[in-house]
Amino acid sequence: MIFDSLNHIEAYEGIHPGVYKGLKLLRDTDFSALEDKRYDVDGEDLFFFVQSYETNPSNETPEAHRKYIDIQCILKGSECMGVAPLEEMTEEVEARPDNDIWFYHGKTDTITLLPGRFAVLFPGDAHAPGVAAASPAPVRKIVVKVKV
Repeated sequence: MIFDSLNHIEAYEGIHPGVYKGLKLLRDTDFSALEDKRYDVDGEDLFFFVQSYETNPSNETPEAHRKYIDIQCILKGSECMGVAPLEEMTEEVEARPDNDIWFYHGKTDTITLLPGRFAVLFPGDAHAPGVAAASPAPVRKIVVKVKV
């Protein structure tokens, strides 16, 4: 997992070409006029979702992916996200392989996403997004999907 500011993306240029391309997309794109939906950048290799929703008091089922790396970045508002190594999850509670998502139970540590910050979540990273920083509030978020 990487948790950083969009001001530092040059440090990640060599880790994975799709991740760096996704980070540049987040830094250089004005998302304000885009509606909530999926946008293809490079077919199934790189695409993103614009999402607007209200955060929840908790998220008890961290998720993980096997085919895609997530890059999550808040445009407006703030959100807490639980994160942990996948091997520390105690049990798998649901699998949706057609959607590349598996849900788990297990303890996580919390990070706070604010505008300008991002989290890169690799297949070995369990994450529980969408948690309210204080009380439930609206957020607008970009999730970039990068094929492994």
